[in-house]
Amino acid sequence: MPQYDYLVVGCGLFGIAFAQKQFERGKRVVVIEKRGHIGGNCFTENIGGINVHRYGPHIFHTSNETAWKYVNRFTRFNHFVNRPKVRYKDKLYSFPINLMTLYQLYGVKTPLEARTKLKAVVIPKENPDNLEDWVLSQVGPDIYEIFIKGYTEKQWQKEPKDLPVSLIKRLPIRLTFDDNYYNDKYQGIPIGGYTSMLRKMLEGIEVKLNADYFADKGYWDSIANTVVYTGKIDEYFDYKLGALEYRGLRFEDELLKGNYQGNAVINYTERKIPFTRIIEHKHFQFEDRPQTVVTKEFPKQYHKEDIPYYPVDTACNKKLYEKYRKEAERKKSLLLGGRLATHRYLDMDDVVLSALELAEES
Repeated sequence: MPQYDYLVVGCGLFGIAFAQKQFERGKRVVVIEKRGHIGGNCFTENIGGINVHRYGPHIFHTSNETAWKYVNRFTRFNHFVNRPKVRYKDKLYSFPINLMTLYQLYGVKTPLEARTKLKAVVIPKENPDNLEDWVLSQVGPDIYEIFIKGYTEKQWQKEPKDLPVSLIKRLPIRLTFDDNYYNDKYQGIPIGGYTSMLRKMLEGIEVKLNADYFADKGYWDSIANTVVYTGKIDEYFDYKLGALEYRGLRFEDELLKGNYQGNAVINYTERKIPFTRIIEHKHFQFEDRPQTVVTKEFPKQYHKEDIPYYPVDTACNKKLYEKYRKEAERKKSLLLGGRLATHRYLDMDDVVLSALELAEES
């Protein structure tokens, strides 16, 4: 008889939430993780009292009561609201696009003036089927050039015309002065950092770090009735149908004195600037410490040995993923979950909800 009911491969948010729920139900669960820490890309590292988002900023936001109540079982959240700024040609702009942005660009002061101006500058297109055409049809070429074009080209290393509309529709466009990036009811950062929250979720659960599933797949599969796999689905099948596309990231950190930029996130949207944004981590937790940690985030071409950050959501990748998904369905003792195993962008609340749903169904 196998030692465990579930082997969870990957100690990110999905794997941890699934493991927590099954452990709470009395199931025998073990979680293995290739890296030397828990939390996956949500991992926060304390440097001089500052919780550094080691793999890029993560802001929990949701309007779903179930997701919000669940995470609040394990932490308290602060009142951080994501209000990034955009820096373009040494000018700063309010972001996401709102009435202040439109005032900075066009001098409009009311929603009616803004609506009239946008109507005059947009390039209409019926049913735009790519990112560039959609943006131009909503806000016109000035906003597209300043806020979207260069950033998108850097982030995805593709022409915006070759990217789906779904990548940009998450971006709010408002004719009010509301500069909250998200529209959700709840938002914040765990007090004490994500690592502290995730550690509480894992209380009582066996976790093995620095454990490479593929180094001894036969052994790991043998110790549990069911494998819950949260890694790259193409890697699980040894890329036999081809490799899916992902985008990589590289980070450069600096420990400095004082206050560097006065905001948690500032996007750099010019194509010639190699990084996409600078994160100043202490502003996530409202602390005026004498030192600060800033991180420049650089997009990079993804290679198989890299950490995958963003699945590339194109038609050809969707088709390839569907082939892998059908392969996975043939394995009765295999469950898939999370951003990589489903090859799609998921907000953190979606990750939690999908993990809880899978735990209830399995």
